[in-house]
Formats: sequence, structure tokens, C-alpha cells
Amino acid sequence: MTSPFDHVPIEVRETHSGVVILCGDRAIKAKKPITTAFLDFGSVAKRDAACVREIALNRRLAPDAYLGLGHLRSPDHPPEPLVVMRRMPEETKLSRLLDDGRAGSAPIEDLARRLARFHQSAVRSAAIDTEGTPNALRRRWTDNLHEILDLDVTAGEVEMIEHMRALAMQYIDGRLILLTERISTGRVIDGHGDLSTEDIFCLPDGPQILDCLDFDDRLRFVDGIDDAAFLAMDIEYHGHQGLARRFVRAYTHAAGDDAPSTLVDHYIAYRALVRAKVELIRVTQGVSSAHDSAHRHLRLAHEHLLRGRVRLGLVGGLPGTGKTTVATHLAQAVDAVLISSDVVRRELLGAGVIAGDAAVFGEGLYSAQNKAVVYGAMLEHAHMHLLAGRSVILDASWVDGTERDYALDLADQTCAVLRSIQCIVAEDVAAERILRRGESASDATAVIAHSMADHGGATVWPSASSIDTSTAVADSVRAAIDVWSSH
Repeated sequence: MTSPFDHVPIEVRETHSGVVILCGDRAIKAKKPITTAFLDFGSVAKRDAACVREIALNRRLAPDAYLGLGHLRSPDHPPEPLVVMRRMPEETKLSRLLDDGRAGSAPIEDLARRLARFHQSAVRSAAIDTEGTPNALRRRWTDNLHEILDLDVTAGEVEMIEHMRALAMQYIDGRLILLTERISTGRVIDGHGDLSTEDIFCLPDGPQILDCLDFDDRLRFVDGIDDAAFLAMDIEYHGHQGLARRFVRAYTHAAGDDAPSTLVDHYIAYRALVRAKVELIRVTQGVSSAHDSAHRHLRLAHEHLLRGRVRLGLVGGLPGTGKTTVATHLAQAVDAVLISSDVVRRELLGAGVIAGDAAVFGEGLYSAQNKAVVYGAMLEHAHMHLLAGRSVILDASWVDGTERDYALDLADQTCAVLRSIQCIVAEDVAAERILRRGESASDATAVIAHSMADHGGATVWPSASSIDTSTAVADSVRAAIDVWSSH
């Protein structure tokens, strides 16, 4: 009796838990009869159930790839269950496309849209929501950090890991509102859980996304951004940071998800940490070359935790020093919410909350009472944005140390990092700028600027980084970005 696979080259690949037979246009997977802390394939019945489960879960994303359940029959043994799959062309594997420089924006965006559609129809439940809570997120970080410290890490890596622990907990502790909102808006789903460039194939008829995490449901119950972040991390690891950002933008657009960039960075960091742990486990299994990959993933995790810190920026200075220009460009560059005292003052004036003329500093519109109301409103607006994971830049003069102390208190309350910038320029240059200024939200005149300077407005702001704005705007903005990004 002949087989359809007679005279067809057969390739066998082995993993720690299974065997894959590549034969013609089929890939046939068998489970090894093993029992570990995570897997129980000790009996034929359990292997059969695992195969059925693998097929059902993966058909959610790749129904054409998972053809069904087969059995290897032998006279002396019970039928051995097999997962029968459509074989994917190796040259279409995403990791290979990335390494060969053949992965353009089109397949990456197709992949993002496919994932977004999957997430929109994915299962949601109260049990799934539990895995999106701050406590669950803390547990995941803590468990992985504890496990990784028991592996082969250097003294320098231990120091980095402990810093990562502090950064991760700081982020979670200040984001109760954000994480609660993610749950209430249905963003926590039964996802894929293991989106690797090794298991994605970019075919002409669309991407095939294989091998979801099937041995522990809880690890698959994740925020959609967390699921997408795994793949973004892996794309970046392959040296394509621009494509990783494009993937995230395409995913959030397709999913209608306005998640803050800090949340994306947080989850990319988490996924890089998990991958580092997996690589260090491979080191213990004798794969010494995996240590380089582990260290690179640890650095990637650390970088994204630093980048994803929620920041409160104070950009201050006297009128005409260019603080609003710097603050506006900085907010655009770092994806922060911009709140301007000039805009808030006009809104409060229009609403009748404050009143007065703008002719004299310290009186009327600029009275101490009105000033306190304006700064209080700015900090209140900033408070909600910070709790929601969005960094904020407050554009105001910030000449009063008491108001700066209130801002510092707000940063502490919301587990945010305070960055202070003082814009400076010669008084005659500032006066000329004010005279040349067109329509703007500012009511400040050169006389008011001079009065502010006389009343201590030009005093030292010890905690601020000073930026001389007499140079080109681009130079001032670059200097501000450096201050903002400093660790």
C-alpha cells in the first residue's frame, strides 16, 4: 500500500515538548509523552486533548492553516494524536523577512489590522478581566523578575533587573485609573499570548499567525496592547524599530484604541523581560549562545521601561522667553499633553471664574488670587491625564516656588517623574519678541514682563535645567528633549 508521502522528502524538527514532521505541503505535529511543571502529556488521552485544544485555539487566527486532528496508528500501540497543518513557505516567515530586509510596511500593517480584527471579536469575561488588574500585572512582573534572578545573570544584570522592578512597580502603582478603564472598555481579551516573528507567515492572501499560547489560559488573558506589544518587541529586536512603531500605530488605529504610549512601552518591556527569561533557561540547557540574546532582551526591556515613565514637565520663564514655543514643540515630539496657563486663564475668564484686566502685574487678571485659581486648574487637569498614563507638559511662568512645590507633590502622588525647564533670554530680546508677537492666548506685555522680573521672576530655579532660547528654535527644542528624556 502506498502513501501520498512516498518519495517526498521528509524533514523532522524537534522541540522540548514535541516533534514536527515537514512532508510535502503538510506539517504534522506530535506531542512528546512528558510531564513538567507547565505541561502534562503523560497519557495518550491527555495528548489527544492537548492537540484538540491547540487546533481550536489556533483556528481563531489561522483557520486555513490548522487542518484538523490526525492519528498515527500502530498494531501495538493506541492511535497517537497528531495536529495536521498546512505547511508554510519558509521564505515567508516574518523573522526571515526582517533579517533579509524584505519586510516592508505593507505586510506589517496587514498584520496589525488582522490582529485588531481578532481582538475585536475575542472572548471577554469577568475571569479574563481579572488578569488585567494592577494586582495581576504586579504578580506577572514579580514572578518573572524572581525567576530570572535565579538564572545565570551577571552582577550588572542583577542591578539592571532591580531597577526594572522599581520602574515597573512605579508605573503600575500610579495607573489605577488607566488599568481600570482598560478593563471597563473591553480591552482585556483572550488573545494570542505568544506573538513571535518565528510563527508568523506573510502570504499573498494575508498573514498566517500560528502557535498561540495554549498551556495556560491566564497567560493568554491579556490587554490587547500587551498582545500586540509582544510582536512589536520582537520586530524591534530584529533591528527594525521604525517598523515596530509603524505596527503599533497601525494596530491602535485599526483597533480604535487610544492607549497612551507609556502603556505600549510598559508592555513591550514586559514582553522583552519574558523573552530574556526564556533565553536564560536555554542557557541552563546548554545553549550558551542564548546568553547574548538574553542580555539584549534585558537591555530592551530596561530601555522601554525608562521611555515609558509617565512624566510631568514644567516649562517656564518670563514672557517673551519662548517657553510656549518650546513647550508646544516638545509636547509634539514626546507625545505629551500640553496645558498652557495662557489658554486656561482665558477659558476661566470666559467662564466667569476669574475676572480683571491684564494691564498690571499682580493686580486684576494677574492678581495672586486669580493666579492661584489658574495654576490650580492646570494641576487638576494634569492630575487626570497622569493617572491615565499620559505625560503632561505645563506651560507657565513658574516663577513662584510654592506653585512648583505643588507640581512636585502632584508628580509624587501620581508616580510621575518631574522634569523642569526654565527658558531664558536677554530682556531686550524678550521685549522685542512680545512686540512682534501676533495673535496668541497670552495677554502679557513687555511692561508686565518687566514687572515680573522686578518682582523676582528672574530668580534662580534650582531644580530646573536652563535653556537659552536666543538660538534657533530647533536647538532649544533638542535641548528640551534631552532634559525630558534624561534618566
